Amino acid sequence: MILAIDIGTSTFKSGIFHYGGSCVASAVLPLAVLAGDRHEADPRQWLLAFEESCRRLGSLSAVEALVISGNGPSLVPVTGTPGIDSGLSLPAAGARLWLDRGAEKAAAEVSAVMEDFVDPGFFLPKALNIKNDEPELYEKTKHFLYCPEYLAYALTGEARTVFPSEGFDRWYWNAAVLEKLALDTQKFPPFISPGDIIGTLLPSVSAFFGFGKNIPVIAGGPDFFVSILGSGVVRPGQVCDRSGTSEGINACTEKRIFDPGLMSYGHPVKPFWNLSGIISTTGKAIDWARELLGLDTTEKGYNEFFNLADSCGAGAGGLLFLPYLAGERAPIWDSHAQGVFLGLNLSTGRAETARAVIEGICFAIRDVVTVMEEAGGNSSARVKVQELRVSGNSAGNMILNQIKADVLGRDVLIPVQKEAELLGLTAIAAAAMGKFSSAGEAVSAMVRIETVWHPDEKKTGLYDRMFAEYRETYRALKHLFNSRST
Repeated sequence: MILAIDIGTSTFKSGIFHYGGSCVASAVLPLAVLAGDRHEADPRQWLLAFEESCRRLGSLSAVEALVISGNGPSLVPVTGTPGIDSGLSLPAAGARLWLDRGAEKAAAEVSAVMEDFVDPGFFLPKALNIKNDEPELYEKTKHFLYCPEYLAYALTGEARTVFPSEGFDRWYWNAAVLEKLALDTQKFPPFISPGDIIGTLLPSVSAFFGFGKNIPVIAGGPDFFVSILGSGVVRPGQVCDRSGTSEGINACTEKRIFDPGLMSYGHPVKPFWNLSGIISTTGKAIDWARELLGLDTTEKGYNEFFNLADSCGAGAGGLLFLPYLAGERAPIWDSHAQGVFLGLNLSTGRAETARAVIEGICFAIRDVVTVMEEAGGNSSARVKVQELRVSGNSAGNMILNQIKADVLGRDVLIPVQKEAELLGLTAIAAAAMGKFSSAGEAVSAMVRIETVWHPDEKKTGLYDRMFAEYRETYRALKHLFNSRST
């Protein structure tokens, strides 16, 4: 059996799976982001969450391998070495989460060296920013890792960097770039690929948690990468919508497609490519709106929010929302973009506000999908998006799924296993353990669709008009966003 672990921004998910993809036991634990503007997390909480997950999952003696993925690009400055006493330990400074976009000056320097745009949220700008602004921490740092690699290091004593696939070059580094930026190459561990073995569990870890001997820890990769597999997106035209605090939209394409608003890299299933756009605040925007409307943070408050939205008709009474609450990544890549409500009037109430936030998130997804279909010009490489497969926290939300289908005008498919990261990890590990010839073959045996949501054609005209307004609103306000940031 496989123990699959995914470290999200707000939840730590784990599950024990048979090689055929059925889940034996699972655990979901909350995670916290530190208060402040820098969007940091305490890495120690991931170690504590691992310990608690192991307690909740029960006996681990039958587990034959562990496989780990996590949120990114989040950077952990590791300042010590692994140990275990009353529990796991691995000293580190606060993790700079993917939400942190404060390394703008460093990003400009990295972009100049790379001769390509590198967003402030990616690894190298954050590492360079620490070197420039926190020299004491930089000197103390032994390794720069991201969250799944941090946990893997604590478990195995092996520091590695998982390089997902061809095409990720400008989001990582090489020796020449590190030299030009005067960054210490020893702080950046060697690359491995998803499916490679990072190392085996340290004997002290195995004994402490009740694992067997010589249990391999397998590289999974970034959470969005493994969710592509776990949602069964393995043919051109299929799209994985990985929902969570943020939203990753990933389209399978026959050939590589280049577009400045999107990312293109090798698909987990060869010979295909992946065209990707990441929206910064989707689930996070819903959490913000719930607090704004005075709803509690429990499941009851979550349901109340969506029931409020459902009580309001399509179009939210003319209220339009831009969900740029932490800048925006794809497809505009504007760290100065801000959230906007357009169309407030005396008739605007709580229901219209809730509906507008949900529709704004869906317009952001449609924006990415539209750019995906426009990319490639008139070449044969262009992709036609056929369906959206939703995974993650909101995959079981009927109201949200229907609005997504209506706004995008496409079928929305919901897999039986909603936690696509865990199933994708299981497919990677099963192939690595020789149970399948490839992760793609494993996916074909594991992924099943539970529900299909069809778009309501009566709402097509309304949402077409509102989507045009959504795009125009950003274009009209872009110069104001930039001037307000200076």
